[in-house]
Amino acid sequence: MPRLLALVLAAVGGVVTDLAFPDVGIWVLAPVGVAMLFLAGGRDAPWWNALLGFVWGLTFFLRHILWAQYAVGDVPWVALSVMEALFVGAVMLAWTWVRRVPVVRDHATVQVLSFATLFVAGEAARSVAPFGGFPWGRLAFSQAESAVGRLAWLAGAPLVSFAVVVTGVLLAIAVLALLRLDLLPLGVSALTAVAVLAVGLAVPLATQAESGTLAVGAVQGNVSKPGLDAFENRREVLTNHVDGTYSLLDSVDQGDLDIVLWPENGSDYDPQVDAQAATDIDGAAQAVGAPILVGAQEFPETGGRYNVGLLWEPGVGVVDRYAKQHPAPFAEYIPIRELVRPFSSAVDLVTNDMIAGTEVGTIALDSDRLGRTVTIGDVICFEVAYDGLVRDSVAAGAEMLVIQTNNASFGPTAESTQQLAMSQLRAMETGRTTVQISTVGVSAVIAPNGTIVSRTGLFTHEQMIEDVALRTSTTPAVAVGAYVPWVTLAGALLLLGAAAATGVQRRRARTGADPSTRRSAPKR
Repeated sequence: MPRLLALVLAAVGGVVTDLAFPDVGIWVLAPVGVAMLFLAGGRDAPWWNALLGFVWGLTFFLRHILWAQYAVGDVPWVALSVMEALFVGAVMLAWTWVRRVPVVRDHATVQVLSFATLFVAGEAARSVAPFGGFPWGRLAFSQAESAVGRLAWLAGAPLVSFAVVVTGVLLAIAVLALLRLDLLPLGVSALTAVAVLAVGLAVPLATQAESGTLAVGAVQGNVSKPGLDAFENRREVLTNHVDGTYSLLDSVDQGDLDIVLWPENGSDYDPQVDAQAATDIDGAAQAVGAPILVGAQEFPETGGRYNVGLLWEPGVGVVDRYAKQHPAPFAEYIPIRELVRPFSSAVDLVTNDMIAGTEVGTIALDSDRLGRTVTIGDVICFEVAYDGLVRDSVAAGAEMLVIQTNNASFGPTAESTQQLAMSQLRAMETGRTTVQISTVGVSAVIAPNGTIVSRTGLFTHEQMIEDVALRTSTTPAVAVGAYVPWVTLAGALLLLGAAAATGVQRRRARTGADPSTRRSAPKR
């Protein structure tokens, strides 16, 4: 393929892949975008292919996280996109070396599995590094509405991404076979790709309650204006959520609900120290006759702040608490402030760095109606993108999941619906009813099979009331999910080791240093 055509194919492939994600959401385009990357990188030229991978990643991320530009400006948006694109470039660099291994070069099946292993290993790597990683944009998160997404029940997001990449490489092989008019590989590749896309239909996603149901009210209070100024009137935002809680009484009677859910930053005041916030929240809780899970901030005397979910019992106050374990770097805290400031003054928007919590995300709700304590998994905002945090909540006994989030800073972008797709995947992965509740939307109640039961709009004042199923069974993904990324990374390292050995053999063959290829000098 001419280099210019390969460059264009890679650039367009990144855009096509992004179209698989919300808000466009044409999920089948994810493997198409992967196929375009695979086809573009056909030359045996490692650094050229690394450039193609970088271009593919850059066009993908610049579109995919456009909400970062809306929230904090051009420099952070571009910098983050470049950082994430480098991981895709590294995948293509590694792939060019691995493809030289004879068993990979000569067998299409091994090629498919090898490329998928390297790509998913790249996703795993950028999910943990640097600064705790950034898992946004993993291929799995484009598949919440597809049969492929159901594979999350078996082994989590990595398996879903793996299936997407396998399908993409099969499509690329089918295209190459079509160009050669080689009908047998064409038919086999195309049929196998269809089979991979459909295999998730065989995954059993149960939705029935296993430990009773919980009557849940969720309040989306909204803000008066989007963007970074959304919370300049913090008392107004608290009032909106208090008023929304009273509005629940238009549909239910006092005592009908087991719990009311507020979003992250539903109160930017700590009701444990702010008397007015405490009075407002307790009044709303007593009116509906149910505890409220309040998204709030805590400011310890030692400095910094915690992003917390506080379970407020009417007439009692806070009875349980969860502090966000994974604050977002360069958004909720600035890890290298002095080094970054010359490039962007946006770092100074964060004046008080957030502190990471240390406890697993669970909230204990004492239910009089059920006569027992119900364990609720609490996940705050971007934490939904991190496999381990969600899995740990369920492993600790969570019978349902709550995603408390604040999307106000991202305006009318696709950030909220991208996050909703992640919540859908988490529901399938864990087999738990999942409630995403946002300050401004999109909020939703999601059944354990990923189906959206009810949903709000964006930048609206709304409430949701649902009886949600509580479940206790453990999915395979929760049982083995902690090991899956390590298996993927180990597979990638084995492939790179084989590539290194092949490279040594090639160099020896070229220099005549390999004894097996050296001819004996004729005797005189």
